[in-house]
Amino acid sequence: MATAEGRNRTTVTTFILLGFSEFPKLTLVLFSIFLGIYLLTVFWNLGLSILIKIDSHLHTPMYYFLNKLAFVDICYVSSTTPKMLSDFFQEQKSISFVGCAVQYFFFSSLGLIESCLLVSMAYDRYTAICNPLLYTAIMSPTLCLQLLIGSTLTGSLGSLIQVCGLLQLQFCGPNIINHFYCDLPQLLNLSCSDTFFFEVLFAVLTVIYGLASVLVITISYGYIVATILKMSSAEGRSKAFNTCASHLTAVSLFYGSAAFVYLSPNSEDSASQSKVTSVVYIVVIPLLNPLIYSLRNKEIKDALIRYKRKIFS
Repeated sequence: MATAEGRNRTTVTTFILLGFSEFPKLTLVLFSIFLGIYLLTVFWNLGLSILIKIDSHLHTPMYYFLNKLAFVDICYVSSTTPKMLSDFFQEQKSISFVGCAVQYFFFSSLGLIESCLLVSMAYDRYTAICNPLLYTAIMSPTLCLQLLIGSTLTGSLGSLIQVCGLLQLQFCGPNIINHFYCDLPQLLNLSCSDTFFFEVLFAVLTVIYGLASVLVITISYGYIVATILKMSSAEGRSKAFNTCASHLTAVSLFYGSAAFVYLSPNSEDSASQSKVTSVVYIVVIPLLNPLIYSLRNKEIKDALIRYKRKIFS
């Protein structure tokens, strides 16, 4: 800590991340579990991304977005997990204020980008099922690129606004964060500044990025379900539902866990629950996404079979 000029209080320049220090006897077990999950997440998402790139049958808008989602998931889990893993064996689990702000910027940016990508994927499914004859014309490479750039810029802007506000706050102590990464609610609780404006700003951004995204996805699937129910072919209905089931599962997991983390009441008990839910939100979901999109996807399975034949032929 450094003494603040002209004031009888200190300015916090370093935070202590408690992580999972409440389970000292499980340090090695937890480290092994999280390391295994992290390596599998990188391996599966990278494998899915490579498969989509090398198989020409998967060069469609749907898999274009899935490829980008896999890349975002790798970056997303890498924004917090390596630091968490290294802290398991550190006596002083410290992080500088600047490091905290940088970590939150990347974590928040990637989370918001993923949210925007899920909306883009919902629009892609809406177009494919509700306007199949115009699908190729509407979901052109140009539009796909525009949606990707728009998702990236929109997510980065939302995070940048939060970090700029965060840098205006003062921290006078205590400096202990009961979490395994620097998250906004914990930082606001530690600030000795008036955080009312920042809390309002965070609420507005939550509405814009969270509720608005869920609303757009819900409306898209409302039209999708209505279109599917009008199909005369049972096989067509089944194929359409299977196509959307993976995306709906990923959306439910992502937004459901995020809502639990950020909308739960602020207390010691909820802080511990939030830490556990954050593991699902940050560590487990990026692991599950490639499985969710692959297990019931015939095109992915066929691509894997073709790839195996090339290797062993």
